Amino acid sequence: MSFVTGTTLLTLFVTLFLHTVDFTFWKHIKIFVDVVGIGHGIVLYPLYMIMCFNMVLKFHLNLALLLLMLFAGFVPGLAFYLEYRMRLRLYPNGLPAK
Repeated sequence: MSFVTGTTLLTLFVTLFLHTVDFTFWKHIKIFVDVVGIGHGIVLYPLYMIMCFNMVLKFHLNLALLLLMLFAGFVPGLAFYLEYRMRLRLYPNGLPAK
């Protein structure tokens, strides 16, 4: 879930950066930005928050890690790094077999 949420956040960040560079380009992608923005802010980020809370309860993690995971939904690129670090922390010997 963090990859999907992080990807939409990076997409929004890049399109807003392009908006500052070339305003005429913004007119062509405004509907795309609206759809991605609503998808990230109203659908994906609340699901990401619920999954983070569920993970904290399942693995008995502390509140600081929950806050860091929730903050990762606001900083472009941080969700990918945090996903990697949490996987190493929770499964140091690799993912368990099914």
